[in-house]
Amino acid sequence: MTAKIRDTLGVLLLMLVAILPAQAASRVEIDAKVSGTVQEFYKKVPGGRELASRAAGMLVFPEVLKGGFFVGAEYGEGALLKGRTTQGYYNIVSASFGFQFGVEQKAIVLLFMTEQALNKFVNSDGWEVGVDGSVAIAEFGAGKSLDSHTLQEPIIGFVVSNKGLMAGISLEGSKITRIAK
Repeated sequence: MTAKIRDTLGVLLLMLVAILPAQAASRVEIDAKVSGTVQEFYKKVPGGRELASRAAGMLVFPEVLKGGFFVGAEYGEGALLKGRTTQGYYNIVSASFGFQFGVEQKAIVLLFMTEQALNKFVNSDGWEVGVDGSVAIAEFGAGKSLDSHTLQEPIIGFVVSNKGLMAGISLEGSKITRIAK
């Protein structure tokens, strides 16, 4: 890689790292967006309301922004809900390398189906998907229902775009950390 290309990529990465956290929102803004995302989740995910009612906790990131030009960065802020009550605020951060270009926005909803999984998450000092806990990304069968294996997992993840539920997505390596708001 030539020095000019390397320098350009370095500048773009620094811009991404600087821009993504700049979207930091207030508690009121996060709460409003989380509420809207939960309602969209119920509309777009078959059986989502019933599944969420059985969950010990629900972590909602209403706007996760990802941008990249060979090197990518992703950032979003959200809230952990237990019932309808906010238990805390969190951010999600990840970086990626490889052929990628552009910007995308999505919402992420994680359902902690057991108290044990929720407690492990809450008591962690930064939680990395795939290291501190596995997240089963929801896949739907031909009948538009969740596969039965996914329903048995302690943490179920949903990635939703404005076009609907996104498939073939991995959250592996994403770091989730509690933030003060």
